[in-house]
Amino acid sequence: MTFYQELQLSQAGSKEYIASFKDPKEKRKHIYIYLFKIILNVAFCTAFITAFSIIFGKSNSLAGLAVLLSIMAFRFSDFGIQTSHAVFCVFAVFGILAAGPKLTNIVPVGWAFLINLICIFLLMLLGSHNVMMFNHSTLVLSYLLLQGYDVSGKDYKMRLAGLLAGAVITAIILFKNHRKITYKRSLKNIFQEFNFSSTRTRWQILLALGVSSVMLIASAIGVPKAYWMGIAAMSVTMPFRNDIAERAKFRGIGNITGSFLFILVYLFLPESCLPYLGIIGGIGTGLSVHYGWQTTFNSFSALSIAVPVLGIKYAILFRIFNNIFSSLFMLLFERIFYPTLSVISNQFNKLMLRKSSD
Repeated sequence: MTFYQELQLSQAGSKEYIASFKDPKEKRKHIYIYLFKIILNVAFCTAFITAFSIIFGKSNSLAGLAVLLSIMAFRFSDFGIQTSHAVFCVFAVFGILAAGPKLTNIVPVGWAFLINLICIFLLMLLGSHNVMMFNHSTLVLSYLLLQGYDVSGKDYKMRLAGLLAGAVITAIILFKNHRKITYKRSLKNIFQEFNFSSTRTRWQILLALGVSSVMLIASAIGVPKAYWMGIAAMSVTMPFRNDIAERAKFRGIGNITGSFLFILVYLFLPESCLPYLGIIGGIGTGLSVHYGWQTTFNSFSALSIAVPVLGIKYAILFRIFNNIFSSLFMLLFERIFYPTLSVISNQFNKLMLRKSSD
């Protein structure tokens, strides 16, 4: 494998490749290449978001992050359907990202819940047919970030332009990287395979309903950084039920640890260094294998943005509260959701059986 090819590997691919070497010297060499790739990625991400902010406005830097996440995700992953249909899905997804978050910020909380439910479910349905791709972590995260950092007037028009440009770039990259892969499934099959008995469908509904519910609670009680609660709920809601409890545990531990470490660093660094803590968080996340450590370093990135707005005391307080509350909420919600959905599904099947026999 050439140096360039090694740089093109995904994070999981790089770690697997390093693990394949038995010779310590060779292993060390490829660890250095991996570290170089992490630094290169952070530099690229910083440059991309800076350029996006210059072109589309500083208030749209989070929209730049949403575009960046999609570009990086769909270099490697896809929608699990024919590539031409997947390109359509890219534009549909960006249409949802453009409209949904904005609508939720201008309607009453009840309507916002309904919009969230519909939009997040559509993102799950279109983008997470292949659950192993983990596309939901990109799509739902982007949706919630755009909702949390709403803009209006000219800034919103620039956001629409930026998201349109992002959709075009993402579609081109997806088509270029996946056009030679043959899939039998079409967009129509995604809707045909929707089934209440399917583990995938149940997970998609669970995540959409759970995240929308926790966002409704956050809005009702007026919690700052409500989107943190939605992101936490999304992050712990895995396709397989046995994984949810473990993710919830490490979500809490990671945020407490990350907040504590952030305070220590914050107290000893001048305030001008605060933006660099977000970069440290990005590098740490890239190096982390375990979800707990990823959550720890993600806290650095989140807090570096929140502290100038909320102050160190309230930023730490709501970072910990929002994440622990959402993790516990999804644990409880999941245990109620699956038995309830089974009852509804069984009743529906009985009703359809009676109708077919009449």
